[in-house]
Amino acid sequence: MTGDRVIQQTLKTAWPSDLDPRDEQQLLAAGRALLRADATGIGRARWPASFGNVGQAIAPAFATARFRVQAAIARRDGSSDRAVVHLVWAGTDRGGTYTDGRITELHFTRTTSTKKGGSPWPPQPRT
Repeated sequence: MTGDRVIQQTLKTAWPSDLDPRDEQQLLAAGRALLRADATGIGRARWPASFGNVGQAIAPAFATARFRVQAAIARRDGSSDRAVVHLVWAGTDRGGTYTDGRITELHFTRTTSTKKGGSPWPPQPRT
C-alpha cells in the first residue's frame, strides 16, 4: 500500500540504520512475529517467556484477517547487544473497530548461546 511505503520511509529517515543487516533482518522477523502473536494469538507458543503457559491463553484482541504491519525498523537501543523494533501496524479489534497507525516498540537483547532453532535476540519483558 502506498501509505505503508510512506510510513516505512519516514521511519528509515527518522532513524538511520545502525545494525548489521543480518541482525536487523532477524530482529524485524522476530518483532513482526511477536507482535502478531500478541495481537492475534497466532504463534504464542513460540514465545513462552512472553506469554507463559499456552494452556492459559488470553483471548486475542485483534482479528487475524484484518491485522498487518504497516512499517517496521530495528535499531540499537543503547548498546550493540540491545535493540528495539519499532512497528507501525493496523488491525480490527474484537469489537469491529479498525485502526491503523498503531505504534508498538519491542525490546530485544542479544544472547551468546541459543537453543537449536532459537533466536540470538530474545524479547525482553515489558516494563
